[in-house]
Amino acid sequence: MRRLLIVTASLAGLGTAAAAQAAPVEIDLSGLRAGGRLYVQLQTREQFMGSARAAGQVVNAPAAGSLAVALDVPPGEYAATVWHDDNNNGRFDVDPTNGMPLDGVAMPNLATLRAAPTFDQVKLTVPAEGMKLPMALHYSR
Repeated sequence: MRRLLIVTASLAGLGTAAAAQAAPVEIDLSGLRAGGRLYVQLQTREQFMGSARAAGQVVNAPAAGSLAVALDVPPGEYAATVWHDDNNNGRFDVDPTNGMPLDGVAMPNLATLRAAPTFDQVKLTVPAEGMKLPMALHYSR
């Protein structure tokens, strides 16, 4: 998980892919802390673990609680990842002893991950009519 999140942390700006046949994806986040900067992205298999993305959004100073982020992508398979730089230091903070994330993170199947995720572990399939994806933020500190 550390490798993916460090790559995610390096994102300065996220754009939305323009697509003629876009499907809406609503990512419903819960457990969000206030402040900092929130990065939400969807990546294809080819983009996974890199700096490119199919769609993404940066939310400055989110409020505590819940937040819905809407992204549009063509139907298909995507990895969904969220990083919350809650202390707004511009770095993805990890525990120096075990490399586990200290910043807020969310992705499908997060509770089952024990190492850096593979695309297949965090992917979702977006149908033509779109979807809602509930995800809870996890904070280690």
